[in-house]
Amino acid sequence: MQRQFEELFRDYGALLGRVASSYEANDALQQELLQEIAVAVWQAMARFKGNSSVKTYILKVAHNRAVSHVASQVRAPHTETYEDENSPAAEGNWSPEKAVEQHKSLERLLRAVRALPLPGRQVLTLSLEGLSYDEIADVCGLTTSHVGVLLKRAKAAINRSFEDDDA
Repeated sequence: MQRQFEELFRDYGALLGRVASSYEANDALQQELLQEIAVAVWQAMARFKGNSSVKTYILKVAHNRAVSHVASQVRAPHTETYEDENSPAAEGNWSPEKAVEQHKSLERLLRAVRALPLPGRQVLTLSLEGLSYDEIADVCGLTTSHVGVLLKRAKAAINRSFEDDDA
């Protein structure tokens, strides 16, 4: 079981990290959420029956855990955010201008995604991970047509957010 989990996390760890970052802005809380997701995936793998792909199954577990995390954070007192000292800009891998520009673009996108209502956020992040409408519907417990509606609305909201920022 441990070997299977290690392989899963090696194959899908980055994907799970992106799920965590789409739900949590604070780096420390992102890491906490990722650990919670890892535990949830570990526990859920014993119940995996093969009715869907492993990727779809672990994404369903991850999104459910992230929703629970967000709900608990809403009830908890807010903590202050801080800058990540291990970012590419801090490591000196890029020019400062490129690092700042890329960081701003990523933060702008993540801020817009986090501002979406939860169903739209889930559908959009799963779509960005390359899941089909059917797979997204399975993960979120929606119909395929509802996935299309939510995705269209989420994309429109992101575009409006970017237009408002540019204005």
